Amino acid sequence: MWQEKDNKLQASFKFKNFAEAFAFMTEVAFHAERLDHHPDWSNVWNKVDIQLCTHSAGDIVTEKDRTLAAAIDEVFTKYQ
Repeated sequence: MWQEKDNKLQASFKFKNFAEAFAFMTEVAFHAERLDHHPDWSNVWNKVDIQLCTHSAGDIVTEKDRTLAAAIDEVFTKYQ
């Protein structure tokens, strides 16, 4: 699901509706805070687009991004 492009990990997630997409984002936000690593993301109705890169490492993909991506994937399994 995740693709590495332009020094970013990128993925899109689709849900049944806006409420489900927002609930997903809320849960991901707790993981991001715990990891002190925050996504660039957008939400339109039932779709969430996420880009991850480590700004402090020069805007490249690092292990921090891969760790957060794995946590995001785990959260998403609840919505499938």
